[in-house]
Amino acid sequence: MVVTKTLRAAAGWLELGLADEALYELQALPAEVQRLRAPLELRLAAQMNREHWNAASETARLLCIKAEDEPAFFLRAAYCLHETGDTLAACNQLLRGPKTLFEMAIFHYNLACYLWTLGEGPRARSHLKQAIEMDESFLESAREDRDLAGIGEL
Repeated sequence: MVVTKTLRAAAGWLELGLADEALYELQALPAEVQRLRAPLELRLAAQMNREHWNAASETARLLCIKAEDEPAFFLRAAYCLHETGDTLAACNQLLRGPKTLFEMAIFHYNLACYLWTLGEGPRARSHLKQAIEMDESFLESAREDRDLAGIGEL
């Protein structure tokens, strides 16, 4: 009962945009409960909101281990790693995800960003093209994305 109340409180703080309060709530949970999926998901959301990229990348990595079939965790883990400046690790993390990722436009878009950052232009363009073919909204995103600056004509 106390755990459920604490998780609801943390989620409420996040909904209000108060990530620090959410993290404070989660710290009150017993250590073994903090390692469960639901508290980890809330912790990751709060850490990403606060742009605590190193901590968030570790939390996301734990979620990838707990739910290796959940593509969203691999996307978030890769994004957090990229934000820490470790784009190669981000690329590798993304590629280790479940095969369902390959069917998602966001996978190809993010991979294009990481590859472009790593100087792998042809591969980046190929994945960006795939993302746009799957979801045209990525065309506009690509035009404004700092990670794709200089990629050229889309």
